[in-house]
Amino acid sequence: MDNELVRRLTWSGMLTISGALATLLAARVAAIVYRRIFNEDPPE
Repeated sequence: MDNELVRRLTWSGMLTISGALATLLAARVAAIVYRRIFNEDPPE
């Protein structure tokens, strides 16, 4: 891991993956809250 390019690519990959997981989690939580408030599936 001494190569600067490998470090930057690894960091970019980690940011991308964590961002995607955060987006999926936020969408799931929002859908659960919507269902509890309106008693129906959220619009697509």
